[in-house]
Amino acid sequence: MNPSHLSGAVLVLGSGLLGASIGLGLRARGLDVVLSDPSPSAQAVAVDIGAGRAFVPAQELHPELVVVAAPPDVSAQVVAGALTQYPSAVVVDIASVKGAILAQLEAMDSLAPGALARYVGTHPMAGRERSGPVAARGELFNSMPWVLCPSEFSSAHAIKVAHSLAIDLDAVVFRFTAEEHDAAVALVSHLPQVMASLVASRLAESPSAALSLSGNGLRDVTRIAASDPALWVQILGANAPKLLEIMQGVRTDLDRLINTLSAPTAPGARLDLAQLMTEGNEGQSRIPGKHGGPPQQYSWLTVLVDDKPGQIAKLLTEIGEIGVNVEDLRMDHSAGLQVGMVEISVLPAKRVALVEELTARGWKVLQ
Repeated sequence: MNPSHLSGAVLVLGSGLLGASIGLGLRARGLDVVLSDPSPSAQAVAVDIGAGRAFVPAQELHPELVVVAAPPDVSAQVVAGALTQYPSAVVVDIASVKGAILAQLEAMDSLAPGALARYVGTHPMAGRERSGPVAARGELFNSMPWVLCPSEFSSAHAIKVAHSLAIDLDAVVFRFTAEEHDAAVALVSHLPQVMASLVASRLAESPSAALSLSGNGLRDVTRIAASDPALWVQILGANAPKLLEIMQGVRTDLDRLINTLSAPTAPGARLDLAQLMTEGNEGQSRIPGKHGGPPQQYSWLTVLVDDKPGQIAKLLTEIGEIGVNVEDLRMDHSAGLQVGMVEISVLPAKRVALVEELTARGWKVLQ
């Protein structure tokens, strides 16, 4: 067991996926974690899986840290309550928007003078398709970004404790202002969610025959459209100004594309379409590559595998024996045959030799 960077008890207010995962991760460090949730059943499940012990109202508690794992629309109120009830504790929230919560806290007359010195807004960029404490994992935050957004009021001690929380959960710490954070997540998180939902909404009444032709491209674009609507109503509403700026730019691009497609053979139309696609290439190429490093160009190959247990493991084992590292991997299925199509990304210099070796071993490689 690695020692914790925190020393005292941690009170987690909210025992959903993130709150329970924080509890599991901190318990693995040997810390005393106390769980409190408005839902007795959610709290009980989190306690049962070992994320901490149940909060007892009558019991005196002096936590070093209070983690507010509440929905964005009530986070400010819960933070304010924790700052008042535990006057010696550092309080952090983990909501996915930061500016609105800080503004609400600054406007509260009920907070004691100097209370915001003990508050730090944070945002762990981690999650799962499933929700609730039953989906919690102590390793959920491993190597994932955890953004600290201290305000002008946050003390050095509070920032240190918030940093220690992220480090104890093996996250990668970033530091932004609340405004910088909200602008960044509007671009890299909220915009993709909205666009995925808009694309997926076009499928709701589409002919089944058309959807039978869908492949990884459609699945990749629409995967996050399955997210929880109730949560996203809160997130989008809280960060509407930052997202609106980006969406207005998207509307301009859509109007441009619609105008071009209205007369696709007009002079300059094909050039405009090519330019739009090129702009997309340029933007995609700026997404950080492996381990957050500079983007790299990889070569892809597709290997057909029988749709039965053990085939993908066998393929990856043999690629390892050949001495090639798999940089990325995607899986698709044939619409008419009982075979899977494993798309493998490797360094360009390794591609030819890998294709030759896999073919010699009996694998069918599509080039």
